[in-house]
Amino acid sequence: MTKRIRAKYKIDRRLGENIWGRPKSPVNKREYGPGEHGQRRRSKTTDYGIQLRAKQKLKGYYGNITEKQFKSIYRAAERKKGDTSENLIGLLERRLDALIYRSKFVPTVFSARQVVNHGHVLVNGKRVNIPSYRCKVGDVIEIREKSQNLNLVLEAQQSAERDVPDYLDVDHTKLKSILNRIPVLTDVPYPVMMEPNLVVEYYSR
Repeated sequence: MTKRIRAKYKIDRRLGENIWGRPKSPVNKREYGPGEHGQRRRSKTTDYGIQLRAKQKLKGYYGNITEKQFKSIYRAAERKKGDTSENLIGLLERRLDALIYRSKFVPTVFSARQVVNHGHVLVNGKRVNIPSYRCKVGDVIEIREKSQNLNLVLEAQQSAERDVPDYLDVDHTKLKSILNRIPVLTDVPYPVMMEPNLVVEYYSR
């Protein structure tokens, strides 16, 4: 288990929000930050601080991906035609681990990264073990037949915690999903408000 997986609830507490909407999040009981100074009165946040927080929240939501990876995705969004903030969301949602999570094949985005890394996922019939693999519209994503009885997969199937968004066609009996279009911000079922426009401002300083 990686440090990032172990620290997932620390991300919630640091940001003061239940960013995955999970019932076990410590923010549900303690809305203040971690550590001995967590309950101190917070000073007024600067514009930079607001932008940084928006970036950390979005970065944390997708499994706390590294700053290098996140900045690379932002640069790719910037190069594409159209609204950079919408492009950023589209690129993040096309990550293979994000789509496995969205399809409700696993309970968390961290477990999505784990099942991809361990070779349990096929894209268009071929095994892909890179969580950041960027899927295209029409790609067929599925859990390998031999892996469909994994505890993580069975747990996700029994959970009523999340709904599958309509930009995915999902067959839960076959554990198969098809990306039918690239989503925009309003399509994505974030449990908290995400502000990719502030992320654009952060990197545009």
